[in-house]
Amino acid sequence: MYEATTKPPVSETTERAKKSATLDPRFYTTDFEEMDNMSVEAIREQWDALMHEFDSDPNKGHFKRTEVFDGDWSDMENRDQFVDFLVSSITAEFSGCLLYAEIKKRCRNQDMRDLFGYMSRDEGRHAGFINSTLRDLDMGVDLSFLTREKEYTFFKPKFIFYATYLSEKIGYARYITIYRQLEAHPENQIHPIFSWFEEWCNDEFRHGEAFAALMHANPELIRGRNRYWIRFFLLAVYATMYVRDHIRAEFYEQMGMSATDFDMEVFRKTNVIARQVFPVEIDLDNPRLQPLMHRMYENTVKMEGAGKLKRAWYSMKNGLAFLQLYMLKPKKNEVPADFRLEPAY
Repeated sequence: MYEATTKPPVSETTERAKKSATLDPRFYTTDFEEMDNMSVEAIREQWDALMHEFDSDPNKGHFKRTEVFDGDWSDMENRDQFVDFLVSSITAEFSGCLLYAEIKKRCRNQDMRDLFGYMSRDEGRHAGFINSTLRDLDMGVDLSFLTREKEYTFFKPKFIFYATYLSEKIGYARYITIYRQLEAHPENQIHPIFSWFEEWCNDEFRHGEAFAALMHANPELIRGRNRYWIRFFLLAVYATMYVRDHIRAEFYEQMGMSATDFDMEVFRKTNVIARQVFPVEIDLDNPRLQPLMHRMYENTVKMEGAGKLKRAWYSMKNGLAFLQLYMLKPKKNEVPADFRLEPAY
């Protein structure tokens, strides 16, 4: 008679990271043959300069823990919201690490192999650094479990470019905004990991530059009907961030910011940055924008603990609010004809 075998328990944070709900970062796969056909010849000089920067690995020695991490974090205020922030971040970073590694593995195009090899290296480094902080809180994520169990979403390469460009640039804007806030108000520094954000966010910025370069080199990706997809991804990323950040509003208040002010500042930074490649941007001054996003936040809160029918009802209301957001008139941008690498600011 065989003894029953049981799987080791999965930690709470690993289960959180495994979720594939609307607001949770996803794991992606793509059409690798189509990715293989991407060309960067139209911007070869700028591309080679960017690859040289990746190869020099400016942050190689940055993600090293010091004695400042040795404190006792068991009584941290708003600990659960801090953990939620870290779990969301590690899922996004590790998602990129896996996707980029798979693209490198399955592509023959050397330009794609070079880029995604470098980016996978960076994202893996980021995920490991975040996980060290989670382990300090006894909340580490089992990344190997995520690799096996997380659901994967198929995106065409152009959708990967739009979504990842935005996530990298908005990640930069989020990190630098938090860093500057805590630099000006060190009394609100709730954990030492934020002191690493200045150099860290330069990785995010550089990754975004790579996707901007790919879209400039293949301009059909940002023309014609693709403008409607770009607008969709802009709104989806902004609305998701708004809802998620307002759910953990106390976390931002603890750092001396309101979630709304933080989000609008990040959106404005991202709008400015994205003018290098996107022909449209969201009109952040439209008086209907914030109320519609806030309605989505309120509907999402009401879903918590609700029954199946009520959850479906609030989900439908969120879909309607998003449609209303999409109907708001965007601003048009004149994308520069010549691509150049932008410095972080």
